[in-house]
Amino acid sequence: MKAIAQAAAAWLVLASCVQAESSAPSAGSGTLAPSTAMPSGSGRGGMPMGQRSVDARFIVMMIPHHDGAIAMAELALQRSKRPEIRALAEKIRTSQSQENSQMRQWYRQWYGTDVPAWGIGAVHGMGMSPGMGMGGGMGMGLGMPGMGTSLEALKSAPDFDRTFIEQMIPHHRMGVMMASHAEGNTQHPQLRELKAAMVRVQSQEIEQMAQWYRQWFGGSGS
Repeated sequence: MKAIAQAAAAWLVLASCVQAESSAPSAGSGTLAPSTAMPSGSGRGGMPMGQRSVDARFIVMMIPHHDGAIAMAELALQRSKRPEIRALAEKIRTSQSQENSQMRQWYRQWYGTDVPAWGIGAVHGMGMSPGMGMGGGMGMGLGMPGMGTSLEALKSAPDFDRTFIEQMIPHHRMGVMMASHAEGNTQHPQLRELKAAMVRVQSQEIEQMAQWYRQWFGGSGS
């Protein structure tokens, strides 16, 4: 729970910077405040992240978060002993891979460049420590998206299905919080629809995993 609290705090810091950016001067009218600016050169031939839109920020943060869930799902397809978990893992892998592909396509269409790798330099630019709250990390080079999860711990878990649920529920909760918080600031209607779908689908999956956890292990799984 401590890792999830750290994750929530970090996301709120990032979200506040996104909100500040929406009211900050444009690139042609002045300099962005240091707290809202990402490192320059964060995109290939594109403008610095601090000068891009709220939607660009969301995509850059959500793609690696999805990557973490996809990595966990792929491991579940190899290690889970329960058909229910394997079916859910296949659903997560398929849906979130498709969402990542769609977000990358939109990013190129809207901003004229590929999605930048939002790495440790960006975290330093936000005044955070790399790996903050990751509990071992998802191997993505950034603290926020994989907070509360550890792929290495999942690989070696003696009871894989139990650990998978214990990690995937908070990971999904972080995704729901990210999508819900950003939904009101969305500039592109198609991205707003995708965020609403993320909230709906992942909330349903959280409830399903919590039900399984109560049935199989007792407790809530979170």
